[in-house]
Amino acid sequence: MTVTIYHNPRCSKSRQTLALLEDKGVALDVVNYLETPPSSEALKTIVKKLGLASAREMMRVKETAYKEQNLAAVEDEAALIDAMAASPILIERPIVVNDDKAAIGRPPESVLEIL
Repeated sequence: MTVTIYHNPRCSKSRQTLALLEDKGVALDVVNYLETPPSSEALKTIVKKLGLASAREMMRVKETAYKEQNLAAVEDEAALIDAMAASPILIERPIVVNDDKAAIGRPPESVLEIL
């Protein structure tokens, strides 16, 4: 089993989640999503795997890019997903995907339930 972690090495929660998974001996595919952003289609799939009602639930709403793009006023799910694909800094981190399940590592231990 290989688990994917969408990781930002500058984020302490992301580093803690990565370390937790490594300590558990989980085979990982580490994706630095700021350098290799997921496509809109991949993000749409992740939203479903997370079981979210809206893509906004996996967005960093306090980011400058969120405010600059006036995303609070956007209701269209496809537009929110496209915004994350274009500006990956908007994606909440870290996200861990295991087959048909996903979890946001806040707190890091929350990802253990999908292993």
